Amino acid sequence: MAEAVFRPPRRKRRVFESYEAPFPVDVGGEDFRMCQAEIMNNNVIVRNPEDIERLYNKGYFGKGILSRSRPVYSISNPYLVSKWQGANVNMPIITSKKYQCRVQWAKSILQEQGLDDCSITEILKNYTKPLELPLLEKEGAEQTGGSCNSTGPNAEHTELSRHSSADTGSVVDPESCSPECHNEGHQKACSEGGPASDSVAAFGPKEQKPTDLKEAAEVSCQKHSFCVRCSCKAKESTEHKSCEMVESNECAPEYVLVEEEDESGLCPESDSAHEQENLVKKEKLVCRKNPFRIFEYLQLSLEEAFFLVYALGCLTIYYGEEPLTILKLWEFFSEVKPSFKTIYMAYHYFRSKGWVPKVGLKYGTDLLLYRKGPPFYHASYSVIAELVDDTFEGSLRRPFTWNSLSGLNRTTVNASKELMLCYLIRPSDMTEKEMSTPECLKRIKVQELIVTRWVSSRERSEQDDL
Repeated sequence: MAEAVFRPPRRKRRVFESYEAPFPVDVGGEDFRMCQAEIMNNNVIVRNPEDIERLYNKGYFGKGILSRSRPVYSISNPYLVSKWQGANVNMPIITSKKYQCRVQWAKSILQEQGLDDCSITEILKNYTKPLELPLLEKEGAEQTGGSCNSTGPNAEHTELSRHSSADTGSVVDPESCSPECHNEGHQKACSEGGPASDSVAAFGPKEQKPTDLKEAAEVSCQKHSFCVRCSCKAKESTEHKSCEMVESNECAPEYVLVEEEDESGLCPESDSAHEQENLVKKEKLVCRKNPFRIFEYLQLSLEEAFFLVYALGCLTIYYGEEPLTILKLWEFFSEVKPSFKTIYMAYHYFRSKGWVPKVGLKYGTDLLLYRKGPPFYHASYSVIAELVDDTFEGSLRRPFTWNSLSGLNRTTVNASKELMLCYLIRPSDMTEKEMSTPECLKRIKVQELIVTRWVSSRERSEQDDL
């Protein structure tokens, strides 16, 4: 057996962030923070925005449930943001079509709660009516020319207007600005799961019992400006203050800017024969409440969650209202995922060595090993973990044939990675009772084996050189 040759990790060409820390805890313990998570549908979810930022920025734990990795989901349209960048408003900008989809989703939720069509129409009409548009104070407003166009001194809503040619798509800066635009009561739409909305239907990965839904349907929400059956009841337990803060944030209002066409602004540029071609389309931004909000949370793998609880002690996981102990988590995760113990042993080992292990499902393996984190380097190794005894025998989770092993190795090599077999050696005298607690990790030994495809021509050339 040849000795493995270490290959340095491949750094990504474009890195847009700086490295903060390997773990969400400090050595001195000065900036220690106990994060909280919940078990929902056998998944570990972090809802608090501060906890999400801390866990991901320091160690790259978890991934956003609506994003590829970092939780940066936003409903704002990037094209519209660049198009209206002169307005300098601190709210998401979406199209009218996208807003109407959210209105329909909210309508379907209210129908499921047993409301009649007349009540639903009245609720949505009052909830989605245009509001005054808050503009942030801009520096150098004379140079940018950004403005808001009010419909009158006592106007019900304020609009940002912009002209664009229907055939050329050219953009003209807004014309005037009302100095009375206020910003009180409006909040920033945070792209990392920040302030939410008092939407008619606020959706996230929440579990509710049938009895809770029944009780929620019998009372009206006191946090909303209208009387509607909802399930956002405030918790009164003083034991979970951070959870109460998250609940209150999710019931706080969220405002969006909807790009709509101003029908009164549709007019030909001249009386020529090509009036249809030179039709000028006037567009405006109208501030409205978002009736249907989808929240993005941080989802931790079972191995990541247990490492934060057991190894670092910076996370508390709740199941309902009860915080779970380390032993209960070990038992629960083992029931949910039969291979949890084996994969966690490998995860714990590589994390302790300084690697950042992530789920390797994309490449058909258990783990992917990154140096520092996914934003900085490509994964160096694809890892398959196996629990064996002293003689390297046991019931393997993935018994390979030569064909399957060769195919997996070729897939890994084509992705510029190396295939690693991680053997977790269990002492022959270790009983099942010892394996039922995480204390068994102290007696586990690890041996790594890198699988490399043998190329006969390369082997001959190396021998000739010798």
